[in-house]
Amino acid sequence: MPFIMITVLIDMLSVGLIIPVLPTLVGRFTSSPAEQVARYGVIAFTYGFAQFIAAPVLGALSDRYGRRPVLLLGFCGPAINFFVTAMASALWMLLASRPVGGAMQANAAVANAYVADISSPDERAKRFGMLGAMFGMGFMLGPVLGGVLGAIDLQLPFYVAGTLALANPAYGYFVLPESLPAERRRAVQWQALNPVSALRGLVKLKGVGLLVAVIALAGPAQFVLYTVWVLHGSLKFGWGPSESGWSLFVIGVMSVLVQGFLLGKLLKVFPPQKLALFGLLSSTIAFVAWGAASESWMVYVVIVANLFGFTTQSSIQSLVSRAADPTQQGEAMGAVSSLNSLMAVLAPMMATPLLGAVSHYPRGDWHIGAPLYFCAALQALSLLLAWQHFRAVRRAEGELPGAPASSS
Repeated sequence: MPFIMITVLIDMLSVGLIIPVLPTLVGRFTSSPAEQVARYGVIAFTYGFAQFIAAPVLGALSDRYGRRPVLLLGFCGPAINFFVTAMASALWMLLASRPVGGAMQANAAVANAYVADISSPDERAKRFGMLGAMFGMGFMLGPVLGGVLGAIDLQLPFYVAGTLALANPAYGYFVLPESLPAERRRAVQWQALNPVSALRGLVKLKGVGLLVAVIALAGPAQFVLYTVWVLHGSLKFGWGPSESGWSLFVIGVMSVLVQGFLLGKLLKVFPPQKLALFGLLSSTIAFVAWGAASESWMVYVVIVANLFGFTTQSSIQSLVSRAADPTQQGEAMGAVSSLNSLMAVLAPMMATPLLGAVSHYPRGDWHIGAPLYFCAALQALSLLLAWQHFRAVRRAEGELPGAPASSS
């Protein structure tokens, strides 16, 4: 577990470095805030689309050839993306490099399958939380460092991110062990390489059901947030790369605190199903509050108050993993990652027009929060579907009063 956690930390640290500076870099090649929002949306779309196509492919290949070689290959793509972006002299260069980084960044699905390989079903929610803490730590340290470096030179964070990305395959080659023994590998199911077929297979997993719809609705809310966070802060509060970096630092701190330390304790009190519901409710309220915030300090209060919101993804992911056969963890996690990537494709298409439509309002105006109100609506709907799903599962298991006894 420590090996995979360190590789994910390095991976996400390199990604976090560029978050506060990429929108500003895009702005160099545009002439107005509305055009900047639109062009940034296109770049985010190409990145997410590449992930959508690649995630099930990498997941299925890892079921056949092992997690280690696929992870090592995947770590090389972001380095190419970062160095090309750093040297970009035109917008088309940014667009050309993003699909490479997006496709290889889809190896997050393989990292999740790696954790499933080495964990018992009862350990998975906690260990997915530990992995989530590494994601959070990368987003805690990366954006702050990116904001500081971006204030020196806008392209410097991309060179540093590229160097970090190259360190990962070197570290992994010498240290990272294989998690999938030969006897648990299986031939590539070619239909699983099709992202649409992979999603169908996810729906068919026993016990998953409406959770697919929950992921499909909660996912866009998170990706809309990632897409517009920096631009929203710029338009509403006048934030630059440094202020955006510090706000993402606080989000990272909360993610590490909750998923790395509190999640294990919470799971002793609440089952994953209840944590998922609490998380979706907390996130719904948080999105409304972020959208309505008129001062910068309010954003930080909401981040800290949204404690349960950081438990949702790990809780749902553990439930999906439990439903999958031990030989299908790569395929199942790849399908989940592909679904999330599809949402990452759709998010810019939904978020950037909303933000562009309100970009003319003065700083501090509540209208600028329009994309975040949209996120709140998505989270509320996913909360309703999750509640219906867990209620139906309890009925099927004979746990509700008056329900027939379970045949098992």
